[in-house]
Amino acid sequence: MEIIGYFASLLIGISLGLIGGGGSILTVPVLVYLFGINPILATAYSLFIVGASSLVGAFPKYKQGLVNLKTAIIFGIPSIISVYATRKLIVPLIPTDIFQIGDLMITKSILMMVLFAILMVAASISMIRGNCENCGKEGSEDQEIKAQTFNYPVILLEGSVVGLLTGLVGAGGGFLIIPALVVLSKLPMKQAVGTSLLIIAMKSLIGFTGDLGHQIIDWPLLLTITGLAIAGIFIGDKFSKNVDNDKLKRGFGWFVLIMGIYILIQQLAFPLK
Repeated sequence: MEIIGYFASLLIGISLGLIGGGGSILTVPVLVYLFGINPILATAYSLFIVGASSLVGAFPKYKQGLVNLKTAIIFGIPSIISVYATRKLIVPLIPTDIFQIGDLMITKSILMMVLFAILMVAASISMIRGNCENCGKEGSEDQEIKAQTFNYPVILLEGSVVGLLTGLVGAGGGFLIIPALVVLSKLPMKQAVGTSLLIIAMKSLIGFTGDLGHQIIDWPLLLTITGLAIAGIFIGDKFSKNVDNDKLKRGFGWFVLIMGIYILIQQLAFPLK
């Protein structure tokens, strides 16, 4: 199963390179089901893998001028604070046994996986439906950049909520960040994608440090999986010009939807201990 897990780690990066997002949503299931890692620890590992992969992916976007640093800072600060506080303070306080429904005991691990499955379903719907109607229309980029404004209260709230979700389930949350940047910060779609990568990298890596005092990290395994995911990004990026991204994203979205439903059923009917 570990060999399959290493191959899946490479596929996570390839999907990120091909469609610019979505692959990180599979990181926790790969860690849990293929590497046999406890779901709580898997969310911590996922933060590091997602953060490092997104950081690598952000570099070429920055060179192309597709990263808005001001927006990344304004949106990123509340998100970083929220994800770090969640990993450092909230997650350790969640009891091992939370509540019982009939014969089913809802444990901390089950809760984490159910939350993650719900997030997978939400992300899959976003990928299947495609981008929002006004995202990055051709010929409007210069106008959007000049007219950029910041709804600070809403951005602070959105950043905090995304940070909380990231801290709980270990996913990057790009499918939440990108629409927020387009709608709330008036960014063109291409800039929103590049900027989101930098935000995801910052909040995920800093959030991971909140686990260092609570979890025992298998660094050789974690660095190996991360290295494969990063290698996959370059492979996916190389072939991205020859692939219909919209069709690929929708197909991947259906796959994520099926996986999310499977995890929900598996956790509620045959939960991992």
